[in-house]
Amino acid sequence: MENEYLSKPLPSEEKQRDFYQKLRVKVHNWLENKSSKMDSAAQFVLFAPDLFHLLTRLLLDSRIDKKSKAYVGAGVLYFMAPIDFLPEILVGPGGFMDDVIVAVYVINMVLNRFPKEVVTEHWAGDEDLLKVLSKLANSGDRWAAKLPAGKAVKRFLK
Repeated sequence: MENEYLSKPLPSEEKQRDFYQKLRVKVHNWLENKSSKMDSAAQFVLFAPDLFHLLTRLLLDSRIDKKSKAYVGAGVLYFMAPIDFLPEILVGPGGFMDDVIVAVYVINMVLNRFPKEVVTEHWAGDEDLLKVLSKLANSGDRWAAKLPAGKAVKRFLK
């Protein structure tokens, strides 16, 4: 039986862009309200909007195969799900930490299957994508070990 959500079309590019912009503003405002010393969690969350945008662009790229798109689509849905391991509704933008962990794993999987140019051309962030992924993966392993999402993703992608 096909899930009714999987048969629905993706939101329009305009709606995706609106969500991306709202997410960036929300994360930026949250970071401004943090103390002047930005902790590692805040640095992690800072990349959530850009990673979400990258996943949505990869989902629409015709060069990505269906199996990889299924993983990418799962990453997009995890961002949009109202209930996850760290729900944003309860934790605020800090709840994007688990979304970032899922996104990093999915993007790394895509990078291992396709030339990096296929992925990096969709990157909208200010920093180099591979440097961002490396930074997030290095510090993220510590966070992933503490969060159920990180453990679940590692088991799922093995």
